[in-house]
Amino acid sequence: MKRIVLLFLVGLMSVGLSGCGYNTLQTKEEMVFKAWADIESAMQRRADLIPNLVATVKGYASHEQETLQAVVDARAKAGSVQLSAKDLSDPAMMQQMQAAQGGLSSALSKLLVVVERYPDLKANQNFLDLQNQLEGTENRINVARQRYNAAVSDFNGAIRRFPASLTNKFLLHLERKEYFKAEEGAKAVPKVNF
Repeated sequence: MKRIVLLFLVGLMSVGLSGCGYNTLQTKEEMVFKAWADIESAMQRRADLIPNLVATVKGYASHEQETLQAVVDARAKAGSVQLSAKDLSDPAMMQQMQAAQGGLSSALSKLLVVVERYPDLKANQNFLDLQNQLEGTENRINVARQRYNAAVSDFNGAIRRFPASLTNKFLLHLERKEYFKAEEGAKAVPKVNF
């Protein structure tokens, strides 16, 4: 009789452990890390394209040195802020990285306004190709951010749902991940003056 009870308990424990979410939680965390790597890859692509854009504009607009320097400085600042996978749970580090990337986006916007003043540059095929690549990269970054936030939502929900929450609390100790949020002032409608 004891043997049957022991077998029953072992069977019950194996069924219980298979539904505890141990492997699922780790898989979901890896999906968060992959989504973050996709954002980093897209931002690196943007950082690699910027020197080409600056050099092209520099040839046409040499007296716009201040704007060009702002783009170069913003790129350097954005490149200097690095997040590791463990920093994805740190709101301050995420805010610092997002601020640096927001500064780069702002500097690029100003550069593109400068470009509007130079019709020859706007018509130059090399510049148009480069501008299209930058636009595509910005779209990739946006899609990567959305996918990252979806992975974070899935992961954060999983570590809070029963029974996986118990597995996390007693075995894994995984921390909630931070979302990629809009930068300050992003809700304000940009002013366009003609």
